[in-house]
Amino acid sequence: MQKCRLSRTPKTFAVFALVAISSAMFPIAARAGAQVEEKLAPSVVVGLARAVADNPVPRDYLNRADVRAWITQMSPRLASHFPDDDARTDFLATVHYEATRAGLDPQLVLGVIHHESDFRKYAISSADARGFMQVMPFWVRLIGKADQNLFQLRTNLRYGCTILRYYLDAEKGDVFRALGRYNGSLGQPDYPMAVMAAMKRYQPIPFVAPVKTAATMQSQ
Repeated sequence: MQKCRLSRTPKTFAVFALVAISSAMFPIAARAGAQVEEKLAPSVVVGLARAVADNPVPRDYLNRADVRAWITQMSPRLASHFPDDDARTDFLATVHYEATRAGLDPQLVLGVIHHESDFRKYAISSADARGFMQVMPFWVRLIGKADQNLFQLRTNLRYGCTILRYYLDAEKGDVFRALGRYNGSLGQPDYPMAVMAAMKRYQPIPFVAPVKTAATMQSQ
């Protein structure tokens, strides 16, 4: 994958630092709904807590051919959100790993992030949902640890994917209803339809092997 490097002048670093500090101090508003806090059975709490326990992306994950191929296709589509090539690769590798780990389609997760936060790390909604996947803070109290930061990439995606998987299981595989519960708008079509529309933007292009004709076989 071709590297795309930005000029690292002192002025550039100063601008990046100002943007990072501003984002942390003044989180960007997002349009997420409010997931509904519900009373969970003790067995469910244990299972979800185990699922969000810290477990970083394996160091050799990028060496997998299927992962590299997926990132190569997705990377140009996110270049405007992540100008730095390394940051974009890290983001996509984390999305792929966390989605796959939770048994979710990575394109579905990208669709959720696209609609929930527009790929903004420090996005926060009027309901206090936070980060890329707009996770409600009450989830940390219910199934996590107080020191877990929902603005941290892996933590946010781990929670978001775990919660979406929980809703998908609760709805017996009905993605439409699971997305409604994730957004706190169950029964309303706008959010699920918007996520599914966004999901289509990130569908990988299937590889089609070139057809060998008699002429091409003879030339070989």
